[in-house]
Amino acid sequence: METRNIMIVGVGGQGTLLTSRILGGITTKAGYDVKLSEVHGMAQRGGSVVTFVRYGKEVNEPIVEEGQADVLIAFERLEALRYAHFLKKDGVLVVNDQRIDPMPVVIGAAQYPENIIEELEKKYRVLKVDAMAEALKLGNPKTFNVIVLGMAARHMDFKKEDWLEVIENTVPAKTVDINKAAFEAGYALGDKN
Repeated sequence: METRNIMIVGVGGQGTLLTSRILGGITTKAGYDVKLSEVHGMAQRGGSVVTFVRYGKEVNEPIVEEGQADVLIAFERLEALRYAHFLKKDGVLVVNDQRIDPMPVVIGAAQYPENIIEELEKKYRVLKVDAMAEALKLGNPKTFNVIVLGMAARHMDFKKEDWLEVIENTVPAKTVDINKAAFEAGYALGDKN
């Protein structure tokens, strides 16, 4: 198997690191060589957080190069725009349709771009979801990242049962049921795309 490249992008506090741990767990469970690399900007202040997950028979380098990501998981629209150039031509961009203003926008030094998803759709295969609305339906807004992951899972090489087992072994015990429900919800939404 050739090396597969997954990127997760978001802002601090969106669950990017938990998502990368779940991805690391599923790839390890499948017996692949896995390399993870996390880049934290001003994560605690709402800055960018980027995680690279590379897996295959043998992986030597943890960083995904531009134009090499098979799947890009974006927890926020502007982060999707910022990192979309990392996608392969036939890659999939799974984006949470949520807006979080970065500090330059908050202080009035910059404008938040309009029509981000529509612009991305002109160039990339985009699967979008309002994961926050879906998470609120489940009664826990903190699970939106696992909903996005569930959609993205449709474009990876692992069985749903294995994902659920890894989630059970990765998230805090008191959140297992809600996170499994969130994954199932995202997985079902992914079937429609």
